[in-house]
Amino acid sequence: MTIPRISSSHRPQRPQYDGLLSSPMLMAALCLLLCTAVNASFLRPTSVSKPSLGAEESQHAFRERESTLQQPLTRDKLFLIQGDEYPHPQRPFPSPRPGAEEEVGESNPAILNSLSALISALDVMQAHFAVWQGCWEKSIDWTAAVLGTYVAAALSTLSASLDYVDPPASGDEAEARENMVNIYFSGLTTFYFGQNSVALRMEAYDDMLWVVLGWLETIKFINLHSSLRYAATSPAESFPSSSYNSTMWYGNQFIPAYAHRAHIFYDLASKGWDTSLCGGGMIWNPRLLPYKNAITNELFLTASVGMYLYFPGDDNPSPFVPSQDAEGKTPPASTANVAPAEPYDPKYLVAALEAYKWLSSSNMTNERGLYVDGFHISNFGSGNGTDTNTKCDERNEMVYTYNQGVLLSGLRGLWESTGAQSYLDEGYILIESVINATGWTWGVPDNGGDMGRWSGLGRAGILEESCDYSGTCSQDSQTFKGIFFHHLTLYCVPLPSEPLRMGVTYAANAELARLHEDSCNSYSDWIAHNAQAAYSTRNSGGEFGMWWGSPAGNAMSDPSAEPTLSNGSVDYRNLGVPMDSTWGGTATPREQKVDAASVSHDLNDRGRGRTVETQGGGVSVLRAMWEIVDLRARHRRR
Repeated sequence: MTIPRISSSHRPQRPQYDGLLSSPMLMAALCLLLCTAVNASFLRPTSVSKPSLGAEESQHAFRERESTLQQPLTRDKLFLIQGDEYPHPQRPFPSPRPGAEEEVGESNPAILNSLSALISALDVMQAHFAVWQGCWEKSIDWTAAVLGTYVAAALSTLSASLDYVDPPASGDEAEARENMVNIYFSGLTTFYFGQNSVALRMEAYDDMLWVVLGWLETIKFINLHSSLRYAATSPAESFPSSSYNSTMWYGNQFIPAYAHRAHIFYDLASKGWDTSLCGGGMIWNPRLLPYKNAITNELFLTASVGMYLYFPGDDNPSPFVPSQDAEGKTPPASTANVAPAEPYDPKYLVAALEAYKWLSSSNMTNERGLYVDGFHISNFGSGNGTDTNTKCDERNEMVYTYNQGVLLSGLRGLWESTGAQSYLDEGYILIESVINATGWTWGVPDNGGDMGRWSGLGRAGILEESCDYSGTCSQDSQTFKGIFFHHLTLYCVPLPSEPLRMGVTYAANAELARLHEDSCNSYSDWIAHNAQAAYSTRNSGGEFGMWWGSPAGNAMSDPSAEPTLSNGSVDYRNLGVPMDSTWGGTATPREQKVDAASVSHDLNDRGRGRTVETQGGGVSVLRAMWEIVDLRARHRRR
């Protein structure tokens, strides 16, 4: 079908560390030991990472984890996949089991397929999670924070959607579904203690902000699940401030801890806001020459508005000291290094608006309407008498997918915080720019040959990193596409008809709600196209590949199909931070260059191969397909 275009009338012109007690240092040491594959240096890791588990080994690990699940939680019931544990990598979405279509009263079995595929992909991703370590094996600090965000978001989807797998459950079936949610949530709780929260304080500001977004997403899930499955039926059953009521879901007890971590890392990251250079904006890494990049500023904007909308407040003065000790005594004043923070504090909204103002005036977009990576300051620190420049005037033209995504949820949050529709309009423009840059001509992918013509951010309608073609994507880049689809899904959540907080946030009238719904519906074919492409890259163990648009087999018949980068592009996310006077880096390339001609039978086995990060990308795009495409289609047929 032809996807309707958004009416032009709705489009605007683009316009000190907190103190550590001596006694908790043992806890800090233990935190550092919990995750073995973490970034302990000031820069990201530079060593070559090992490929993911082989198919046979990963299948064994998967089956071993499956055996720990309770008997009622079977793949036949919850995943709706028959026969083999996973269909052949090139098969389409799994068909529902016989009778499932009639049970839910639906005529389109695809409504079931993307949800069951999402659950399956999530299960494989969590097979990488080492409970005893409290983290995903082989992840690094920032990618682990993103993986935790995916789990929390997927849990929100499962909590709201499990009744679509079968008719509303009761008895053993309901317990099995709740048990599945609890299994995944307990992994998040374990991750809270396994997260490398000490080393992260010495890393780049973007690393810190991924932590903020992750725990805010988890708090959102707890609130949603509690309201859907454990809603109080009387004021007496509401959650009291002094004790945990037995009628409430047990996850509520973790909200203060999660809120505190979000608070700590937001405050630490806020120190990156700098007005002495470039008129404002966040610095990426304080240990390098000043670089004001898109992702750090988008993260700061999105985290700030997230703190305004979803942060429940925090009165804990230290990351290692509870608000009261076992005897109910307040900790000594010397440990009170963190000021209390209130929910809906206007300072967070002010920070978000300032970040938006700077980003929108920074000239950070290229001729395609895509965000480039960032700006350096020419001659900064040269010491030759020409180092007085304070303007961002050296632009890195490199384009990554995640730079187009994080801003989307921030723009939606700014609309909900201010009621200004222009923020939503800007999101529609950015999404359309991304879709066009994948070679999708609004309904028909532009193939341009056997492999498709490179269009700036993909080909044949499929989102792609420039490193996908050569198989040289780093651990960073293997995470990027999933981030884009995660924030696209958040952006396309239906607008509220009632304010989240009366007198503080805004709701949409019927006309605006319909505009947003129609706009997001117009992306459905493109999202489904990408989800199907990603799904086709799975191996026999259900692991997703990195290059969603890879040709069948190992055919690389068109050398001219290799992506071309704009002049001035520095791919430091894959090749390492340059050791020059512009970047001030000391890093070597993270990954060895892989010859595209020297490949196995599967192009997605090159380089780092299939990893927990590429699996997270699969989880994210399948969740987007369920939330934006299939679930909405079901609602429209009601």
